[in-house]
Amino acid sequence: MTEWRPTIEPGPGLIPDRILAALKADVATGVLAPNTRLPTHRRLAELLGVSVGAVTRAYAEAEQSGLVTAHVGRGSFVAGPAAGRAEPQADSGPIDLGRNVAPSAQAEARLADSFARLRRRADLAAYLDYPPPAGFDEQRRAGAAWLSRIGGGAVDWRRLICTAGAQQAIAISLAAVCRPGDTVIVEAATFTGVKALAAHMGYRLAGAAMDAQGLTPEGLEAAAASSGARAVYLQPLQNPTGRIMSLARRGAIVDVARRRDLILIEDDLYGAYASELALPTLASLAPERVFHVSGLSKSLTPGLRIGYCVTPTGAGWMDAALGALRAIAFGAPGLGALVASQWIEDGTADAILAAHRTALTERAALAQTILGDAAERPLNRAATHLWLPMSELEAERSAARALRGGVQVSPPTAALTDGSREHGLRVCLGGAPSLTVLERGLRILAGALSPGDERSLGMV
Repeated sequence: MTEWRPTIEPGPGLIPDRILAALKADVATGVLAPNTRLPTHRRLAELLGVSVGAVTRAYAEAEQSGLVTAHVGRGSFVAGPAAGRAEPQADSGPIDLGRNVAPSAQAEARLADSFARLRRRADLAAYLDYPPPAGFDEQRRAGAAWLSRIGGGAVDWRRLICTAGAQQAIAISLAAVCRPGDTVIVEAATFTGVKALAAHMGYRLAGAAMDAQGLTPEGLEAAAASSGARAVYLQPLQNPTGRIMSLARRGAIVDVARRRDLILIEDDLYGAYASELALPTLASLAPERVFHVSGLSKSLTPGLRIGYCVTPTGAGWMDAALGALRAIAFGAPGLGALVASQWIEDGTADAILAAHRTALTERAALAQTILGDAAERPLNRAATHLWLPMSELEAERSAARALRGGVQVSPPTAALTDGSREHGLRVCLGGAPSLTVLERGLRILAGALSPGDERSLGMV
């Protein structure tokens, strides 16, 4: 590889700690492969514009933790499997291609420094009390700034509610519009979390037709006419299929919503990975009738449990959503939102997301090469998941063959609504701990799609 030149994130942390964090992140994401030779202490100091002593300390701590090995006269190297960094073996459980998460190394590498900085805050004790109903103002402002930065357009922080994850944001949005027994229109293949929520809250789901851009205007019109529903849950970047609504499609969906007086719950949780398309949110096109839902689980890390709900303009919607939040959780999150707002304000969030985009771009390209025409081609480069369309029976058989070979994918019917014609397999790209493991899993999956290839791939 070319000479390693890490990106050292700005902030108050010590330079050696930040070099070490960058080293850990690049090793974990596969940027630095085992046995890669690192720059000399003096050379890395020159590249980064720091002291040789800072590099020496970082390398020493990396060696003590088993991350690198040093050889007199030869230099420092990324530790290989013999130093305890072996890839997960076949008997450590199936390779997970079913959980839709971003690679975890970026957030992990920055967490200790973030906690250390929080400890120095003079107002830390204030966040142990109950937050205001919608969250602390500074955290709501940070959330609005983040949504604006990742492509959502200008967001009014006064209409934003901090929630414990996007799932809670969906819950309070639906509760503001629906009552038990009401019908909610969803895409024919939808987010499994909204299916679980509907079952728990007593909502009925009406699946609407999809095409290569997700929900169709005709499907929405037909579902609204047949069900009488007012609430619509939809995803402009669709899960499980990864399909993305064009600008024209978004406008057509809004036209149907206005004509039929529908309220849209727009789940834009994956929108951060399609910002290069510069597509407006549905909320920016129809702010009077869209609940905009997002969060940090997919873009940064799920452990923070931070989501955002931006309510429609007009009287009543904010109060209705806050009433639902009080009933569900009594209020907004505090400490998790504090970490999130610090990351957003100091640039850590941007750095993590940029690294995730880079890693997922590489992973998506690898997956498309291995899976070929079996996978739909996503419009966004940094795809978190791919969709493999096939019959319901073949999807079940392929998933079972893959599991026998040591690869787990999402249950094929988990996302489907009654009568859905959108059958296939979702393949998630972020959960595998490294590119090497991901490649092994994808090759096993490719063999599972073609039963005759199972023996050559070691599945039988």
